[in-house]
Amino acid sequence: MEDKDYREPETEKKGLWRIIDSIEGDKVIWIIVLLLILISVLAIFSSTPLLSQESRIEIMKSHGKVAIAGLALIFVLYKFVTKIGIYRFFSQFGFFVSLVLLILLDGHCKLGFINAQYLNGAWRTLSLMGVQIHVFEVVKVAMVMYLAWALHALKQDREALERGEKSPTFWLANSLAEKKGFEFMAKPFAKRSLYIYLPSLLVCGLVMPGSNSSAIFIALILIGTMLIGGIPFKELLAAGAAMMVMAGILFGIYKASDGQQMRRMATLESRMKANYDTEILEKYRKESPEFYHALDSIRQPYGARVAVHEGKLIGKGIGNSTQKYSVTHIYSDYMFSFIIEEYGLLGGIFIIILYLSLLARSSMTIRLCSNEFAKIAIGGLAFLITGQAFLHIMVNSGIIPMTGQTLPLLSDGASAFLTSCLAFGIILSVSRMAKKKTRSVEEAQFKSSDDIQARLSILEQIDDEQQL
Repeated sequence: MEDKDYREPETEKKGLWRIIDSIEGDKVIWIIVLLLILISVLAIFSSTPLLSQESRIEIMKSHGKVAIAGLALIFVLYKFVTKIGIYRFFSQFGFFVSLVLLILLDGHCKLGFINAQYLNGAWRTLSLMGVQIHVFEVVKVAMVMYLAWALHALKQDREALERGEKSPTFWLANSLAEKKGFEFMAKPFAKRSLYIYLPSLLVCGLVMPGSNSSAIFIALILIGTMLIGGIPFKELLAAGAAMMVMAGILFGIYKASDGQQMRRMATLESRMKANYDTEILEKYRKESPEFYHALDSIRQPYGARVAVHEGKLIGKGIGNSTQKYSVTHIYSDYMFSFIIEEYGLLGGIFIIILYLSLLARSSMTIRLCSNEFAKIAIGGLAFLITGQAFLHIMVNSGIIPMTGQTLPLLSDGASAFLTSCLAFGIILSVSRMAKKKTRSVEEAQFKSSDDIQARLSILEQIDDEQQL
């Protein structure tokens, strides 16, 4: 009888709970990812009624494939990347990848296998053998990871020089510092300028011709990542001022050329001056071209506000949205407005809680990490995802002008979805490594005090494998 009672708990553990309990990464972040993807499937299908049945089915098939590919990417990173050094190695090429993609895009390349595409009034995507790549989405993640590498390398360089050893990083700056006339390159500020500030300014400048709002958003994310990495606040203010000066120069070029150069500045200017009040329609005679032009300029932002207003507390219910018939891109640029209209204020608050929970859980993962690169990477990626989410929410709520930023893992868009999955995959992978190390430390503490050497060996082995 006692044997039977003893075996019953083991039988129960073989069910769903045992599977959940076997997950080594942060379970809350896993839940956040799965909930966001599930909501996106329901929302995208419900928000495309103007399309034919065949088109809607094709969209759902396409989104389903992207969702499966995104989950597969997350799982591969979570399960098979077991050393933080792998991420650090590839992150050092983030700036190079971003630079190449942006040069190809701004140069309107036509190379056969890779071609720049002009969509929705701007150059934003590259077609690589028929596959569309939204360059700015890739640049966001690539530059956050690059800065995590550069900021960690800066610390390694400083520590090595303090010990009187040869620095393992920044070989270009250190090689130049040995030459006459370039001794200033040995100073930390010169290295920060070369490896951190200059790449950030260059990338933001190259993003501007395609999207001013994306350039501003990327600049803010990069500054936030630098702040997480411990860059002096005074220097961050100077970097921010430099970015504003650069933006002013580009705007001056636009004005001096009478709008012939830097034409995307016209979009920024119009959005900053935009009046979304319906009273502007009274200026024009109905049925006139000016009337319809004014109507088009307010249709989407005004429709989004109406959707938020009509959603009230509990929403209209799944499939009962009316603004999806007038807001053409509600499933991408105005997804949060659509969610509030169908699911109400409670649904909107639930979405906000999911993104805030991601930020909170990521901060817990950071506390488990002793590696500087891991801390900066997780902090930067979490800040990127939540920052983009709240930027989208503010646009949908009418707080700031339209920016075109999607809602991570919820809005339609293959490139944006997959890059968000890449960010989530890295966060989950690092959380798995950190928790594995923490669990090993806790297990070692239960051993007898006579086994101190064995415990030290275990911890050294973990650090060698994961470098956390």
